[in-house]
Amino acid sequence: MTTRRRIAATALGLGAIALLAWGLWAASRPIPEALQGQMEAQETDIAPKLSARITEVLVREGQSVRAGDVLLRTDSPEVRAKLAQAEAAQAAAQAQADKAAHGARRQEVEMARLQWQRAEAAATLADQSFRRVNNLAREGLVAQQKRDEALANQRASREAARAARAQYDMAREGARPEDRAAADAQVRRAEGAVAEVQAAQAETELRSPVAGEVAKVLARAGELSPQGVPVVTVVDLNDQWVVLNVREDQLQRFAMGAEFDAELPALPAEPGGQGGARQARFQVTYSAALPHFATWRATRADAGFDIRTFEVRARPVQPIDGARPGMTVRVK
Repeated sequence: MTTRRRIAATALGLGAIALLAWGLWAASRPIPEALQGQMEAQETDIAPKLSARITEVLVREGQSVRAGDVLLRTDSPEVRAKLAQAEAAQAAAQAQADKAAHGARRQEVEMARLQWQRAEAAATLADQSFRRVNNLAREGLVAQQKRDEALANQRASREAARAARAQYDMAREGARPEDRAAADAQVRRAEGAVAEVQAAQAETELRSPVAGEVAKVLARAGELSPQGVPVVTVVDLNDQWVVLNVREDQLQRFAMGAEFDAELPALPAEPGGQGGARQARFQVTYSAALPHFATWRATRADAGFDIRTFEVRARPVQPIDGARPGMTVRVK
């Protein structure tokens, strides 16, 4: 009986020693470090290209939108006025081009022909008058002055007939090719002005350039929307990544292209998974040192160097259903 007690006491003592040793060993083990980051997503700030009054807001925060969906409508009386001016200028330029292309009207051509015939008749009469006066001057029946006057009238009438014929020919031929080209160029210029104002008018409907979820709506109906100031923010939940701040002595694990496992406490574990949080695998796609003033960490004097912090971004290897920007991500 004494031997049994001695053996039991010995076993109890050894167990106590073993338990104490295990406790000391567990207490001396370094606590596994855990990194904490958060999910980020691609955000697009959408701003109007012109200043106008907001008449209607068609989306709300949390709503899903497709690329090209109308987010809000605005009203700009200035754009409407400029469009009316541009369209009137286009009509005037087109009329000038049509006039240059068609040439003179039939009545104008006929008037030019009659003027030429009249000038020809006057020139013929001036020729006959000069011949008569010239014959009389040779016989000494009229003064030389009269002959000179008849000669001057003959030459002036003949030149007037030539000018009338030139006017008639010009009316028949129509505008010069250079004039038609200039008129066509004016039409194209006016069309460009109209297209410019129409593009500005199209901007009175603000459309989403990307698909995603509306994260912020900063506009209200009746407000004046300034040019270039974002009024709607759309986030693409299909383009997400995690951001971690990693000390450089831990950076080897997060080299470019490296993969690691992490958990998202906000999401439940998948069916059949272990633990209460969603597990996901990420791949490093970006790594860069943070600014000096915020990332230097002093170490012991005998360490010989200070530690910097790097920003690491990693994208999920597989899409994470339910993940949203701002969710915590833990990496052990």
